[in-house]
Amino acid sequence: MKRIVPLAACAAFSLHAQAQSSVTLYGIIDEGINYNSNMEGGRSYGLESAVMQGSRWGFRGDEDLGNGLHAIFTLENGFDNNTGKSDQNGALFGRQAFVGLSKKSWGALTFGRQYDVNADFVGPLEAASQWAGNIGAHLGDMDNLNDAWRINNSVKYTSAVYHGLSFGALYGLGGVPGSVGRNQAWSVALRYAQGPLVLAAGYNNVRNPNVSVFGNEIPAAQAAETENSTYPSFSGFMSARTWQVASVGGNYTFGASTVGLVYSNIAFQSLGDTSSGPDPSGYEGSVHFSTIEGSYRYQFTPSLLVGIAYVYTNRSRISSSTGVNPGATYQQAMAAIDYSLSTRTDVYLLGVFQQASGTDSLDLPAVASITNQAEPSSSDRQTVIRIGIRHRF
Repeated sequence: MKRIVPLAACAAFSLHAQAQSSVTLYGIIDEGINYNSNMEGGRSYGLESAVMQGSRWGFRGDEDLGNGLHAIFTLENGFDNNTGKSDQNGALFGRQAFVGLSKKSWGALTFGRQYDVNADFVGPLEAASQWAGNIGAHLGDMDNLNDAWRINNSVKYTSAVYHGLSFGALYGLGGVPGSVGRNQAWSVALRYAQGPLVLAAGYNNVRNPNVSVFGNEIPAAQAAETENSTYPSFSGFMSARTWQVASVGGNYTFGASTVGLVYSNIAFQSLGDTSSGPDPSGYEGSVHFSTIEGSYRYQFTPSLLVGIAYVYTNRSRISSSTGVNPGATYQQAMAAIDYSLSTRTDVYLLGVFQQASGTDSLDLPAVASITNQAEPSSSDRQTVIRIGIRHRF
């Protein structure tokens, strides 16, 4: 990270000796070679950007306003380092864009495009956020614990830490004239960290998710006409009026080992709202996904880490225009080796295997669909192996 003190800040300092400000340039470049054993178009080999972490660059700003109060901002761009294009549908600062105030004794209040607090608090306990990358995220990152989606027009409060306990809340204004509730989002979460134990729980509730979250970089009229998900496991549920996620997790470290357990329950509620998204299967009511993950990480040396995890997802049955969709199950196993060449650069080998059974959201036999792949599998099984390098600056 490179710290920059602009001339304007120097001028301000000369007028107000107590005020200090700085801007930090930072980023991550993640690159590697992926092998996918089974896609709709066949096997796949090739370079892929942003798997262990999203490639990005950004600015963080901090101005000391006195008496412990700070003005802060973050502007963060996501990009594909193989093409140079911006991710998040070409948004300039599609990863994050917010401004606010913070104080050590009470926390931070921020405004803009942000992550929900369920992802902030529970997400770091998931294997994908630690060592498995986005291909190791839970099914399609449907619970958003790996930060696939952001909330526009949001206000977020994150507390200070009190004896190991912290909490947060977010409210996203829908931004639809004449309809306060449409596209709105809210989330709450809390975290306890003391010694080797970390526990967290959170809840996220989003209205009209196909438009407000899955397609929030697309004009609203276009987003409502399209299934804004490529994952057959849940792309058929885009007519939901509400998407909610409840999650809980914990990590415990003993010696060089860390064990983790994360559970999330996802619901697509009030299906059949075609003003939110298409409903080709004529679904009615609500559908639920339950996901549980167990993980183990061992730090052989300060530079060498090995991790393994298993994820099980079960989806409930749901009524459709052709009868009853009986549900589906997905099992996923993953392992990784990560070696740090320095404090900023590491190399890694990562493998993920997924198997599906039952009937997916498109009312078809369920196929494997590992997160962040261009296409799902043509069968019930899929394996992705990646060797990569990550550099932070």
